[in-house]
Amino acid sequence: MENKIDHMAREWAEALCLYAGEDQVFLEQFWKALRESGPVYREFIYYLEHRNFLCEYRISGYTIVDIMVWQMDHFKAQLDRGHDDMKQNGDKMLLMAFDTMLKMEKQPEKYVYLMQSETGTDYPEKY
Repeated sequence: MENKIDHMAREWAEALCLYAGEDQVFLEQFWKALRESGPVYREFIYYLEHRNFLCEYRISGYTIVDIMVWQMDHFKAQLDRGHDDMKQNGDKMLLMAFDTMLKMEKQPEKYVYLMQSETGTDYPEKY
């Protein structure tokens, strides 16, 4: 039986996926991974309750905020190329940060490399 927090977290995950334009398959994969990761689930619950980041859990030194900043950098690069599906969609950016953290748990080297090597468009001639 789900407890109250689990129920609220599931409803919020469903809402985030809806607002982000993600389908039921994405939701189910995200929810399963989230429930299997105690530390990321704790970060998710903390954000749900406080609308702020806990940043207690680190993967290779990176917190959820580090991931969010890295993704925002990529979001700006996408806008520069005319892709604006996340424009004004903070829910999608938040969801993708938690999803990336879940993936980073399984492949830390891959994401550390990406975070250290990929930058946005803050310098001339990037794209």
